[in-house]
Parts: sequence; structure tokens; C-alpha cells
Amino acid sequence: MSSGFVTAADGTQIFYKDWGSKSAQPIVFHHGWPLSADDWDAQMIFFEAQGYRVIAHDRRGHGRSAQTDTGNEMDTYAADVDTLSTHLGLANAVHVGHSTGGGEVARYVAQYGGKNKVAKAVLIGAVPPIMLKSDANPGGLPLEVFDGFRAAQAANRAQFFLDVASGPFYGFNRPGAQVSEGVVRNWWRQGMMGGTKAHYDCIKAFSETDFTEDLKAITVPVLLMHGEDDQIVPIADSALLGIKLLKHGTLKTYPGYPHGMATTHADVINPDLLAFIKA
Repeated sequence: MSSGFVTAADGTQIFYKDWGSKSAQPIVFHHGWPLSADDWDAQMIFFEAQGYRVIAHDRRGHGRSAQTDTGNEMDTYAADVDTLSTHLGLANAVHVGHSTGGGEVARYVAQYGGKNKVAKAVLIGAVPPIMLKSDANPGGLPLEVFDGFRAAQAANRAQFFLDVASGPFYGFNRPGAQVSEGVVRNWWRQGMMGGTKAHYDCIKAFSETDFTEDLKAITVPVLLMHGEDDQIVPIADSALLGIKLLKHGTLKTYPGYPHGMATTHADVINPDLLAFIKA
């Protein structure tokens, strides 16, 4: 098992973990906002034990990566992933993205996925095709919602992150929810490791980027996994639209599951992921 840093095109240092046999098929995990590679702990351990090479990085400005004030948008995120992939010599990889990371996967696979670099992709509670409401996307969320995110982060990032983690992200605000204080604290810990400027800019990246053409361009098999009670990325304007744009897409939804279901329901999500990768 190893970890290290790779230098992006603009000199930004990107942290990554790389576990398992280098000869095994790689699975690359892309985290959501405002988290880090640590958000994939349950998946990294599970899939490494299944014999896969597992890799997860901290997006620029997040976690242990450099807290850059530039490049906090999807094109640069995807280019950073390509730099990492080239550095590690990855081929026939499965790319798995959650939330913002799902957008990163869509952009990366569409732009850099040729030459046998990518075998399959998985988008979990992912933001594509586009979150922002517009005339072309009437079911999206109004700009005021994301302006509220920015205002709350600028005013008191620590409290805002605590509110998100203890509330809608894991569905802990639902009646009868079994709240895990450890999960809440771990989300908060990961968020506070990153740079507030990068997190602030990333709100625009995940909410306003249009991935429609990316989804149309992807030729490898794609699995969309989405909780039907996702309060952060509502399923009606994400997975249910995205599946219509993919050439080789499969949609799997989970009644009652929240946005952070890969953590709260890893016992269900991991076997479903494994079945898709093996198929």
C-alpha cells in the first residue's frame, strides 16, 4: 500500500492513495464536495480485499492536496485525473464518482477515456446532467439555493459543514434516522481539511457545469446508482435524466437511501458495485 503526490500541469500537488497489486485491474474513486479520498474508506478496503488495485485522490483544494485558488472547475479537475492516471500507468480502469466526483468522472471519461484507459464508469448520487435550474432545465434547483451555500460557507464554514453532515447529506434529518456521530464528525473533518476558496469555487463547478454532451460522448458501460431520498442531488433531475443520454447506461435506484448512501449503506452498495464491475 502506498500514497503520494503527483504534480498537475500548473504545479498543483495532488494527493493520492494507491493500494493493491499493480497488476490488478484498477478502480479509481472520485469523492464529492467538500470531502477527500477518505470518504471512500469502506470501498477501498472492500475492493482491495477482492483483489483490485484501488486508487483515490484528493481533488485540488480538497483534503491533503494543495489549497490552490485557481483551477477549481471541471475541465481542470478532469485534467488532474488524467495526470494522475498517466503517472500511475492506469489502463482498463473503472472510474467511480460520487456527487461532484460523478461530474468529474463524466468529464474525464468523455475527454480522456480513449486508448483503453477506461473500462467502465459508475456515477453514485452524481450531479450530471446539470443541477442548476434554467429554461432548458426547468426541474433543476434555483441559483438562490447555491448562493445560499456560498453565503453560509463564507459566513461560518465550520457550522455550515456540520449542518450539512448532520442533516440532509446522510438523511440524518429524517424521522427515525439512526444518526452516526462518527460519520458526521468524519465528514466535518474531511471538509475542514480543504481550502475554503476551492470549496467556494467548487459550488459553481458542481451546480452550473452542463455534462449533457459528456454523457452523450461516453461509449463504455456506465452504472448510475442513486438514492430515491437524495436531498442533495434530487434523483428526478439527475440520474433519471442522465440515463437517457448514455449509450450504454444502467440505472439502479434505492428507495429511501440518502445522498451519502455509499457510507450509510456500504453493505448494499459495495456488492452492487462489484457485480457491475465483474459483469
